[in-house]
Amino acid sequence: MEIYLGADHAGFELKEKIKEFLNSLGFQVFDEGAFSYEAEDDYPEFCQIVARLVVGEAGRARGIVIGHSGQGEAITVNRFKGIRAVVYYGGPDGIIRLSRLHNDANILSLGAGFLNEEEAKQAVKHWLETPFSSEVRHKRRIKQLDTEIPPPEKDEEEF
Repeated sequence: MEIYLGADHAGFELKEKIKEFLNSLGFQVFDEGAFSYEAEDDYPEFCQIVARLVVGEAGRARGIVIGHSGQGEAITVNRFKGIRAVVYYGGPDGIIRLSRLHNDANILSLGAGFLNEEEAKQAVKHWLETPFSSEVRHKRRIKQLDTEIPPPEKDEEEF
């Protein structure tokens, strides 16, 4: 499996550690930036690249984006059709497992400002090891995420 990584200045240090960790586990890792610490860089640039690459690999790749909270990064990647990102910034890792089992999450967004290195590594490990359940109800729901539903028709008001 290919793993694409992206991070801004706030996630740069943790990204480097996650990259080493993933390489040690034998994953094919592609670093999409930032490639050095730049205090004024912007996360959308790196996250958009990761999202495009994950969508282009259609089920054969996953992405990990990292910022201070992970929230802006997840918002960025979730704007792409076919992306299902989950944010993790600590707490029970059951949420990580459910994001894979029920939602087939293909991007993990980490909040580097709230996780230490070991917590982040454990979250990544659990997220990569957990398969999608492939249950019919979950497949149906995922399909609905990428299907545009028209807005309800408004009743004309009588005067």
